[in-house]
Amino acid sequence: MAIKDIFLPLVSYPNPTPIVAIEKCVAIASYMGANISATAVELEVPTPAGPFTGAFAMEGTAPIEETGEHQKSPPNFKRMLEGLEAAAKSSNVAYTLTLAPCVPEDIAAVLVSQSRLRDLSLIPVKDHNGGQENVIDSLLLESGRPVLLFSEQLVNRLSNSFDHVAIAWDHSAQAARTVADALPFLQNAKSVRVLTATDKATSAERESGASLVKHLAKHGIVASFGVPKIGGSSIGKVLEAYVKANKIDLLVMGAYRHSRLREFVMGGATYTILGHPPCWVLMSH
Repeated sequence: MAIKDIFLPLVSYPNPTPIVAIEKCVAIASYMGANISATAVELEVPTPAGPFTGAFAMEGTAPIEETGEHQKSPPNFKRMLEGLEAAAKSSNVAYTLTLAPCVPEDIAAVLVSQSRLRDLSLIPVKDHNGGQENVIDSLLLESGRPVLLFSEQLVNRLSNSFDHVAIAWDHSAQAARTVADALPFLQNAKSVRVLTATDKATSAERESGASLVKHLAKHGIVASFGVPKIGGSSIGKVLEAYVKANKIDLLVMGAYRHSRLREFVMGGATYTILGHPPCWVLMSH
């Protein structure tokens, strides 16, 4: 299935989506020949505050409506929309915009609802931002759609195309789902590498990787298979190093093979990559 409709969430508070990240999103939409369906979330604070508002603030902090921080949302909101309009016009990318005023605790639910009728969600990631990671988790686990991620910190280093692609393969349902979602990307790539990170590859692991290469060939995709060693590191760190060493544009991987709690405690690959995407990353669950 070709990617024709990309969901782009724009959040105005507490850290607005940078204009340079919006421009990168528009550039990648242009590369894929897709339209953008943007949802701009503007912080909404009830006014006047209720008599018990302060009772629910964290100890040592004031409620958001008392700090005045929420007043930053409207100007952030305006700058983001102007940035999207200018970038879309410059790249000749069609877009629609939905305005979604909501309170902070409803942001994830609003974005999930908006994303379900799009081909994929495109998310600029603020590195190691716990609040945003909760939103991304919701999109991964509840939208039923793939999520394409990139680090705002690395935006100027990212390619505007997906020429060189790596697939993190472990024969899991999540990895299989993501490979299926990635077919439009893989068919346009110049090189595709299938990776199974392990220190001692079993015959079953090697057979699985070779079988995926054969499956991709039926879709006209020429791929190779390799087994990078973990060597006392972690799978997430191995993937990061591989991306850097081989100049990978897009990493394709399943999200949360294990539970989110286990990944958080044990430092799973999903949490490592979500915390700081080393390149463009396509994830599904």
